[in-house]
Amino acid sequence: MSAIDKFGKRWSPQDSEGMWSKIKDRIVPPPPVRYRITMALFKIRIEKNKLEYTLNKLQERANGLFEKVVDAQVKKDSERAAMYANEVAEVRKVAKTIMSSIFALERIGLRLETVRDVGDLVSAMGPVVGVVKEVRNNLMGIMPEVAFELGEVDEILQSTVTELGEFTGIQMNNIYVTDEAKKVMEEAATIAEQRMKEQFPELPGGSMNLPAPPSANASDKH
Repeated sequence: MSAIDKFGKRWSPQDSEGMWSKIKDRIVPPPPVRYRITMALFKIRIEKNKLEYTLNKLQERANGLFEKVVDAQVKKDSERAAMYANEVAEVRKVAKTIMSSIFALERIGLRLETVRDVGDLVSAMGPVVGVVKEVRNNLMGIMPEVAFELGEVDEILQSTVTELGEFTGIQMNNIYVTDEAKKVMEEAATIAEQRMKEQFPELPGGSMNLPAPPSANASDKH
């Protein structure tokens, strides 16, 4: 059987396998590639929703802290104002990481949809795996439960890429560390930086003329 025929059966298995293959598949049934990609895409969407929910909560907290900074400054309580301002800065730091992760997951979600529907596999899967690894590492100390779930996505995608490499004969070394994956992460960070300015209060140091906190529905813009 040619590599192309094998690949076709892995992508969308049919019932023309030999008797031994059928017995083996009943013992350890390998899910088809398309199914695994769909499963990974489903998991990514779930974790992205969790991140968006947390981001909204962080925005509410940042706005509340912002108001406390303003109130403390009006009362000439510079020590308390500084304490709340420092907390706003910490919330912003976490929110930026989460927002960047959301944009990165959106990008690779679109890529996985293309892979699933079109089948342009090996060249497209490498950046996806690389981005999942980066997002998972970034979230490890912030939202470990999401990082854990993305670890399962990583395993699904890695096994898929490895299998595709075996059937296509394409060398898969260093496929996870690609320029495109880095570019996706950089673009996500740039977008997050811009959206942070729109959605989260930023306190100018030592100024009594503080800007009004953004409206609660500002998060809907992205």
